[in-house]
Amino acid sequence: MNLQTKISLSKQLHNLIGYESKILLLGSCFSENIGEKFDYLKFETSINPFGILFHPLAIETLITRSINKDFYSKDELILNNEIYSCFDAHSRLNSLSKENILKGLNASIEHTYQQIHEASHVIITLGTAWVYRHIATDKIVANCHKVPQKQFLKELLCIEKITESLKAIISLVKSVNPNANFIFTVSPVRHLKDGFVENTRSKSYLISAIHQLVDARKQLYYFPSYEIMLDELRDYRFYNADMLHPNHLAVEYIWNKFKDVWISEPSLDTLQKVTSIQTRKLHKAFNPRSESHIKFLDQLNLDIAALKERYPFMDF
Repeated sequence: MNLQTKISLSKQLHNLIGYESKILLLGSCFSENIGEKFDYLKFETSINPFGILFHPLAIETLITRSINKDFYSKDELILNNEIYSCFDAHSRLNSLSKENILKGLNASIEHTYQQIHEASHVIITLGTAWVYRHIATDKIVANCHKVPQKQFLKELLCIEKITESLKAIISLVKSVNPNANFIFTVSPVRHLKDGFVENTRSKSYLISAIHQLVDARKQLYYFPSYEIMLDELRDYRFYNADMLHPNHLAVEYIWNKFKDVWISEPSLDTLQKVTSIQTRKLHKAFNPRSESHIKFLDQLNLDIAALKERYPFMDF
């Protein structure tokens, strides 16, 4: 008896991800979930330099300003509850000091500029098509930073607007890095604060927009994270206590699907070696001075050195 429907996935034939790849992940918190997997496995990875960005216009702003090295100035900051913020970035860049937040924002611009030029793969996870427009500046923001709701208008991006924004992102990156591959996915996190029906509309708009662009010949791909969560993992035991976010088991399941599709065969062997090292590093000896433990550490250090010789960027 088969108690689960499976989404049919095939190994990518070209432009696979390996340890020679440089990966830039942008978008919703699910980008961070997958990014943490890459990071743990010691791929060259950069994850959300501006923090979590939920919608395509926020990602477009980051890409545009980074490519143009359009640095932030003090008049672009907001002060709310004695904390400085920027409407273009996540709250993790917030600071009690103007100087510190500007330093962080502009360092992120520099970092993203470099990553865009070097990335072999840009993975973008879209979270929502709902956006907030700051009334005073008539600007769509990435994050409201707990500024009073009355200062914003809530809008739903149409499919055409989302498609236009994604085209701009692709075009900007390709203008300086024509060999970059794009992998788009839609976050399985449900934005139920918008409403059940509203969340479904939002996700469907994102999926429709992405599929207007996906074309392997142009190095544009789609990975069905959202569909795997809603179809293969259609059970609340795969969610956190909030019933909205995928739990550790679900993230691990989707990551394994992604790995099967996107990680190159030669890199899977290296991945297993990295996993072994990471597991052994957590080992706690009953007797740290025992001969067996000293031999264990010697072998561990030899294995780390062998990997670092081949991949100098790895840091254990």
